[in-house]
Amino acid sequence: MAAPKKGRRPTGAQGRPGRALAIILIAMVALTAGMFVSKQTTPRLGIDLAGGTSITLKAKSEPGKPDAINETNMNTAVGIIERRVNGLGVSEAEVQTQGRDHIIVNIPKGMNEKQARAQVGTTAQLYFRPVIAFADGAPAAPQGTQSPSPSASGSGAPKAEGDKSSPQAPPSSSATSQGRAVSEALKAPAAPSASPSASASKKADDSKATPAATPPATPSATPSGDAAASDLQAKFAALDCSDEKQRAALKGAKPEEPTLACGKRGDTWGKWVLGPAGVEGKDVKSAKGVIDQQTGSWIVTMDFNEKGAEAFAKVTGELAAKQTPQNQFAIVLDDDVVSDPFVSGAILGGNAQISGGFNQQTAQDLGNMLSYGALPLSFSEDSVTTVTAALGGEQLRAGLIAGAIGLLLVVIYLLVYYRGLAFVAIVSLLVSAILTYTIMALLGKGIGFALNLPAVCGAIVAIGITADSFIVYFERIRDEIREGRTLRPAVERAWPRARRTILVSDFVSFLAAAVLFIVTVGKVQGFAFTLGLTTLLDVVVVFLFTKPIMTLLARTNFFASGHPWSGLDPKRLGAKPPLRRSRRTGSAPVPVDAKEA
Repeated sequence: MAAPKKGRRPTGAQGRPGRALAIILIAMVALTAGMFVSKQTTPRLGIDLAGGTSITLKAKSEPGKPDAINETNMNTAVGIIERRVNGLGVSEAEVQTQGRDHIIVNIPKGMNEKQARAQVGTTAQLYFRPVIAFADGAPAAPQGTQSPSPSASGSGAPKAEGDKSSPQAPPSSSATSQGRAVSEALKAPAAPSASPSASASKKADDSKATPAATPPATPSATPSGDAAASDLQAKFAALDCSDEKQRAALKGAKPEEPTLACGKRGDTWGKWVLGPAGVEGKDVKSAKGVIDQQTGSWIVTMDFNEKGAEAFAKVTGELAAKQTPQNQFAIVLDDDVVSDPFVSGAILGGNAQISGGFNQQTAQDLGNMLSYGALPLSFSEDSVTTVTAALGGEQLRAGLIAGAIGLLLVVIYLLVYYRGLAFVAIVSLLVSAILTYTIMALLGKGIGFALNLPAVCGAIVAIGITADSFIVYFERIRDEIREGRTLRPAVERAWPRARRTILVSDFVSFLAAAVLFIVTVGKVQGFAFTLGLTTLLDVVVVFLFTKPIMTLLARTNFFASGHPWSGLDPKRLGAKPPLRRSRRTGSAPVPVDAKEA
């Protein structure tokens, strides 16, 4: 008779359940320690819970640029918008792409919503254009109407030698004379540019004696013929800048062509005919709003890069020799004139300043946008949501109450139906909650994850998913006991069947969460992310905690003997008699017929 094999070790976690428990215990300690080391002991709350403003921007396709909306441009836009918002002193703003063509900007409470929307929604396409003509923003300027002077209109002047002594703008002419001036300016051939160094060395009065120079437009860059000039002068005369639709129609002007533009001068609208762009905003190295120490007023200082400094010196040198308004250049931001300072001499050195009509906010906003550059795409606001801190607190309390009620109902069900096994389920839920909380807190510090109201809903749904995994395993153990097996073999035989069911169920839940995260935009992704995270943690908890703890409890007398309060009482479960075979020693009994034979 063969001797029984020795040294065979049970498979799975039956032999070493302590190892699996040690792994998950170490993970919990490490995550908790990391949470305290990072000083992020609570999950980061989203706008709908903490209060603040959430802005959804959608990228717009531009004519002639069908491929402009791509991952590179979207990421560049995110970086610029984030720097703009953080430049306002909001270090916890969240800017991220959603889908292919959306950007979500979440700005916490304490920031001016209007200021934030201006920063994130402005494309900041900046150009310095020479002024050809100016008039009031009405469709037709009456003859003899005075045109506001740059110094009194809220527009500023770059700080150049002699600029404060420049004359005021003369009265504007009638619409006919305006059109004649436009036509002549557009058709005039380019004259030799004044030397920047020579212009810089003269006073304003001396510079006016130099030969006249046209704006830095070449004949090839301007519309040719009387027809184009007449068309532009007709549009200029008919333009009403107080009409929002007419202002919108001016958007999208090409930098290499003359254009019409509108802008505010104090409380009134003005309209301009502008030449091709002489300097681009991307050549501005830095800009900021500061207080002028001499006047005490707010100004915007600009520093150009090498290319921009050279172009700016050339443009200002050419404009300085002209008469008003053609000695002015317009600072055009997103096709709107924000300032039209006059020039009295070439500005060298790559430094300039814009003054006049600024307060702290407008000066800092303009400097901020110029400093951080233009967005590579145009955006429109899809939605703007503002939540007060009080409303966010109420929603958070409501979410926590809903989660507590759901958890309480699950615990009551487990206690009534599973009795002692409910202890395993409750402790497993507690482990899952610790892992979820610590990971969410660390993700808020690491990747900017914010717990919003849909994410709280995902966590509540996850309670049911996790409890369902425990129930599947418990029922498989009960099925084995009903077949007449004792607890220890029942725990091990039930595990492979329960494991397959749990993995399939969690895979379906995770797949649904992943698809939902990919195809949705905005706060729904918070629900999908939390659902996917808790589904993965459910697998970890069941494999590394629930199964090993059941293996250890099966060795205790309370559960192994089938105590009525253990939830595994064979009589209560209707178990069959034990599956046993009687062992027979000696020779088999001889049949009667065989003896007689």
